[in-house]
Amino acid sequence: MSNEIAVEDDLQESEELYERLVIDIPKGQEALRIDKFLMHRIEGATRNKIQQGIDNEMVLVNDKPVKANYKVRPYDKIVVFDNRHPDSNDIIPENIPLNIVFEDDDVLLINKPAGMVVHPGSGNPSGTLINGVAFYLKQQNPELEENGLPRFGMVHRIDKNTTGLLVLAKTPKAMTDLAKQFFNHTVHRRYIALVWGDFEENEGTIRGHVGRHQRFRKLFTTYPEGEHGKEAVTHYKVLERFNYVTLVECRLETGRTHQIRVHMQSIGHPLFNDDFYGGDKIVKGTIFSKYKQFVDNCFALCQRQALHAKELGFIHPTSKQPMLFESYLPDDMLAVIEKWRKYSENKNDIS
Repeated sequence: MSNEIAVEDDLQESEELYERLVIDIPKGQEALRIDKFLMHRIEGATRNKIQQGIDNEMVLVNDKPVKANYKVRPYDKIVVFDNRHPDSNDIIPENIPLNIVFEDDDVLLINKPAGMVVHPGSGNPSGTLINGVAFYLKQQNPELEENGLPRFGMVHRIDKNTTGLLVLAKTPKAMTDLAKQFFNHTVHRRYIALVWGDFEENEGTIRGHVGRHQRFRKLFTTYPEGEHGKEAVTHYKVLERFNYVTLVECRLETGRTHQIRVHMQSIGHPLFNDDFYGGDKIVKGTIFSKYKQFVDNCFALCQRQALHAKELGFIHPTSKQPMLFESYLPDDMLAVIEKWRKYSENKNDIS
C-alpha cells in the first residue's frame, strides 16, 4: 500500500448528502492527536469544527468513536462524516406546508410533493423543503432565532419532481447513525415507477455505474463497464402490465443521483414523462392520431416523471428498533395508472 493517505469521497454522484472521507493511516505515521491530525488533512477545517465532529461521533477510528485526545496510529482507518449543505445561517425559514409522516426527538419523516426541491442550492435559494423545515423547527423552539438555526440532518434526497418519503436527522448523533446506514446499503428504499414498454421477465437486477454524462453535464448516464461514475444496483419487479407501459417497483442498494431513471433508460424502459431521459414522447406503440391524443392526455395528468418513493425503512438511531414507513401514491400517478389500466382492458377506449 502507498504511503499516501487514500481519501474516498462517497458523495460524488450520489443522492446521499454527506461526504465520507476515509483515511487509511500508513506505516510510519507518528503518534498525533486526532484533532490536530485532521486539521492539517482536511482543507478549510478548524480545530473547533473538528472537535465538534468528534464530540458528535462524526469521526470514527476503526469503526468506533474516539475522544479528541486519541492519538493516530499506523494502520488506523479514520472515517469522517461531513455534510456539504449551505450553513444554517444561509437558510431562510419559510412558512411552507410540510406533510410530516412521523417525528420524535431524533428523526423527522416527510412525504415530499412533486415540484419541491429538497435543499437550497444554485438557482434554488428559497422555497425548498429545508426552508420549510427551518420554519417548522423555529415554531417548536423560538430560541433558535437568537442562537442560530441548527445544521439540518439531510442524509439523502430525492429529485425535485419525484414524490415520496425522506428522513431527516434532528441531532448530530442521529445524522451520523443514519449516514452510516445509507453508506452500508442497509436502508430499505422501495420506489414505484411507471415505465415505457413491456418486460419479458417479471423481475431482474440492473448493475452499472452511474455518473455524469461526459458531454451533457446536467444529465447522468450508466457506464456498464464501470469506467466512470459510482457503482449502482437497482432491483426491479413487475407489478402490473399495460401493454405499452408497465408499473414496476424498484428497490435500491445504492443511492446515485437519478439512479432509477438512468438505469431504466439503459435497458430501454425510460420512466413515463421523464423529460430528461426520453420518456416524454411515445416510446412504445404505433403512432396514430387517437393513440397520440391518448398519450398526450396521460402526460397532462402526470406532468413529471412517474416515480414515487413509497417505502423507507431503517434502524432507529437511538432505540435501535427497525422502522418502516409507507406512503400512498400521489393523485397524479394514480390517475395516469388508472387511465392506462382502462386502456389495456379496452384498447378502443383511448379518450
